[in-house]
Amino acid sequence: MAIISQEETRTIIHNSIWKQNAGLVQILGLCPVLVMSNNIVNGVSLGLATSLVMLISGAAVAAIREFIPNELRAPIFILIIAALVTMVDLLFNSYVHDLYIVLGIFIPLITTNCIVLARAEAFASKNGPLQSALDGFFMGLGLTGVLLVLGAMRELIGKGTLLSGIDLVFGPAAKSWIIHVIPAEYNYQFLLAILPPGAFIGLGFLIAGKLALDRRAEAKAKQQALLAAKLAQASE
Repeated sequence: MAIISQEETRTIIHNSIWKQNAGLVQILGLCPVLVMSNNIVNGVSLGLATSLVMLISGAAVAAIREFIPNELRAPIFILIIAALVTMVDLLFNSYVHDLYIVLGIFIPLITTNCIVLARAEAFASKNGPLQSALDGFFMGLGLTGVLLVLGAMRELIGKGTLLSGIDLVFGPAAKSWIIHVIPAEYNYQFLLAILPPGAFIGLGFLIAGKLALDRRAEAKAKQQALLAAKLAQASE
């Protein structure tokens, strides 16, 4: 099995988390992004489940890609993904049942999430198992980051809290971990942020923010290249 160089590792991680971010650049998997980003706990839990499926499915697809006929690639990829999603679904049901009930159908729907199948087709079917596992995991983490930030925005604006529902993961004692930015006695609620339209608006702001940062970095790189060229001319 080929060893991944540090440069290749950095490239895969940068592309997965930032340059080709599934939620902000490829705009894939909008259904879970928009529905399950109403708070941090739901978004991060679904994102980590997706990351685990993408890690293992990427490695599995890459390991058997040379033995799969082209005309059977899609059904075999879906079969692998479905088996892994079933395992994750059973784990959630066994160990975090209350959260499992909240996430509902969106765990099984990871099977049809276009992010998972797209990476299996576009990357894992053309690269080695280590590269594919790394790409899948960090592509999932990139989506998890979007779900975390979007969930924090919607939860904070919509309910004035952070980490609402953390007790679904760590038990009733974790209710004390919930951060009430706006005191509970005010019964604050802003429905637009909690409902799906708030997800569309929040995602739009995140996409705009990423574009602004990319343009700023590009302008800075051009300035540095121009400065380096002037210094090179002056030294001649």
